[in-house]
Amino acid sequence: SLPYEEQLNIKKEQVKSLLDSVVEDGTYEFQGIKASPAHLGYRNKMEFSFGDEVKDGPLALGMHKRGSFYDIVTTPECRIVHPDFCRILVATKEYFEEIGTAFYKKLQHQGYLRHLLVRRAVKTGEILVDLVTSTQREYLGGKPEEEVLSAWKERLLGLPLKGRLAGILHTENDSLADVVQSDETHILYGQDYFYEELLGLRFRISPFSFFQTNSLGAEVLYSTAREFVGETKDRTIFDLYSGTGTIAQILAPVAKEVIGVEIVEEAVTAAKENAEANGLTNCSFLAGDVLKVIDEIEEKPDFIILDPPREGIHPKALPKIVDLYRCEKMLYISCKPTSLARDLVEFAKYGYRVEKVCCVDMFPGTVHVETVVLLQRKNM
Repeated sequence: SLPYEEQLNIKKEQVKSLLDSVVEDGTYEFQGIKASPAHLGYRNKMEFSFGDEVKDGPLALGMHKRGSFYDIVTTPECRIVHPDFCRILVATKEYFEEIGTAFYKKLQHQGYLRHLLVRRAVKTGEILVDLVTSTQREYLGGKPEEEVLSAWKERLLGLPLKGRLAGILHTENDSLADVVQSDETHILYGQDYFYEELLGLRFRISPFSFFQTNSLGAEVLYSTAREFVGETKDRTIFDLYSGTGTIAQILAPVAKEVIGVEIVEEAVTAAKENAEANGLTNCSFLAGDVLKVIDEIEEKPDFIILDPPREGIHPKALPKIVDLYRCEKMLYISCKPTSLARDLVEFAKYGYRVEKVCCVDMFPGTVHVETVVLLQRKNM
């Protein structure tokens, strides 16, 4: 409910205050915060959950009620996604309500409907929908599974969507944990991927592959990163925690070589495919834990980009990266300021000082913010 400018100011001041508390000399250049190009309807991915809002109540499809593991609140008018998401959600909920399909109860591990995954590209308008269920077909409501899924697919295909359905999928997941994952995925319509475009490059995205959830905001983030990296000609760049290789591919056209390291194998496969499709021959991607893989790379980097998960850089990986390469400059992209602050204290111990900082609001309407930090090695 806060005006967007006020949201930006709060995030900016919180990050600045946090960094000032850990950066000893306090002489770094703070560039403030860059707004998301869109602060409503910006998310390109949602994982909706099936359940009920009250015990034994009617079917709900949406988000977890704040502070509750079990209660689900139907979200037919979510403000941070495109209206196409809401149309797909409402049509899916109404259909399975009509035929009496039971949702999966997490405590008893019984039921059929688990999650609805929807992804929609901003630039291409392509949409991927994935219904995640258990294999407990006795909870379908008395009809054969093939018939039930076919009728659901046809209902989606008849919706007045602004975007285009690239694929409709069915994923089986019998994991006891409440996570969206695939034991097996079947294509009901179209294909099991879609395309998004960032800064002139094209990326193929599968149902479960990582991709920044704010496409337009990602362009701002990566443009900022590219600006902070500076001159890259004849330089070898390491992109550690590279995900699907987005940053690596954006820098590759102006670098000698880019090497990405990522622990999620599916993301590495996607990165390789995207690099090939974009005609980039000077970037490669390695699957594995950064802590272990960097020992196996023969090349030495001129510049390192660190874009770790929310918990930050592994405590054992940080000194290893520093000792092994002793790069003059590094770029740290953080999605959790408290993890960033902790890691900056450690970098300072190895002679790195903060040179420039810029926040980028990738998540309007939430408490989260991305922070780009340029680290400079002191003359020691």
